[in-house]
Amino acid sequence: MSEGKQRHGCFTAWLVLMIVVNSLTALMFLFGSAAIRQNLPNAPAWTFPVLAVGCIINVVCSIALFQWKKWGFFGCIASSILAFVVNLAIGLNIIQALLGLFGVAILYGVLQIGKEKKGWNQLE
Repeated sequence: MSEGKQRHGCFTAWLVLMIVVNSLTALMFLFGSAAIRQNLPNAPAWTFPVLAVGCIINVVCSIALFQWKKWGFFGCIASSILAFVVNLAIGLNIIQALLGLFGVAILYGVLQIGKEKKGWNQLE
């Protein structure tokens, strides 16, 4: 961590949660797609590797945010938009597809918490 910078506890907790959940989800998309396909039988085969890559991008971007890199936030936005488009392409309704964007909204929110520990102002 850069000297003098302090991260709010909620920001830290959210980043850890993003890393864990996205890592597990990427593994699920790569190795458990057969189980997912039971619920989405019409989903093309390309969707699972693409969604896995989106999860891996989220992990990389979360680690970048741990290192105070602003591009990590924008990477999370990009991967969420990718997931939104894929979700629409596989036939999820707009409400279900929009739910995937809540993660970015929460990330933005935790970046705004705190006065001197406000994460957004400390990103480089």
